[in-house]
Amino acid sequence: MTTEAATIVAIDRVFDETGAAAMLAVRDAFGPYGMYSNEGHATGYADELPQRIDAVRNHLRRRGDLSVREAAARTNYLRETYAYGDTIAAPGIEPFLRHDGFVEAAQRIHGRPIVEPAIVFANLYLPGQELAVHTDVPEFRGANRTTTSQWLLVAMHHSGLFERWHMPIATAIAFFGPGESGALITYPNGRDGRRVDIEPTHNTAVVLDTDSVFHGVDLVSGNEDAALAARPGMKVRPGADRWTLLDTEGDELAVVDPNSMRFSVSWKAYCFADGAERDTWRSHADDLRLEFILDTIDADLRARGVLDGPRPAPNDFAIMIIDTYTRFPDE
Repeated sequence: MTTEAATIVAIDRVFDETGAAAMLAVRDAFGPYGMYSNEGHATGYADELPQRIDAVRNHLRRRGDLSVREAAARTNYLRETYAYGDTIAAPGIEPFLRHDGFVEAAQRIHGRPIVEPAIVFANLYLPGQELAVHTDVPEFRGANRTTTSQWLLVAMHHSGLFERWHMPIATAIAFFGPGESGALITYPNGRDGRRVDIEPTHNTAVVLDTDSVFHGVDLVSGNEDAALAARPGMKVRPGADRWTLLDTEGDELAVVDPNSMRFSVSWKAYCFADGAERDTWRSHADDLRLEFILDTIDADLRARGVLDGPRPAPNDFAIMIIDTYTRFPDE
């Protein structure tokens, strides 16, 4: 089944009942789970800024009723990696990593026959949490989140200036568990198109290009005490019938019923037109460098009349780049 001109491919049943139950067992056996904000790499350019300052600024504009602290608590969900390439961190995740339906959907979305699964990770949202509308962090030959600021990678893709180096990636988002709130918000026809909400129904999935399609997560309903108790560096430890939120010292902050959380598992895969395109990526024969990226953007901003005179300091230049290229839907 497809929606919105096949920019999204829906999978009505990911596994049989045994396989779906196994995914919840993987969730409960893994842990502790850290916060998404714990991720990040020093990239050497405007490192003082939050990695996704683009999405943060947009969310604060949209939710002017929230303080910065409350907005951070509501959007700082939990994430851990289950598989990375051939490295399995969560035993039992292998059938998900090698899911034929995801591969077929990825081929359909990008029109590329070679699909290489790259990563599987879990996202957990506590009641009271949500995810600001955004596009995911893309990847380019020679520029990814380990070398380049995430806000810059996003702006690079939206600018259209670096498509020669862009790595088409397909993402499958699968939902497991009884949680029924926290719909996946999508804009399949672009930022000016119609908003389409997808309910997080157990054992279903959607496959799309999350680097290009704006998306987010609607508010997860329920007791918000745990979400509002969230602190930087917090981890969540699974338990039989209750999960425990721990601060950086290991002290208990709150408890949460796992059945009240929104649990999804994401699968990401590289998509290649042919073996030559894949070999160029593997050999690093045509990689981007940060100086070239910044110089290319600098020249485009001057051509647009946005920049005149010396290039601003990194933090100021970052905001100029974001405001020029990363334009969000009017929600």
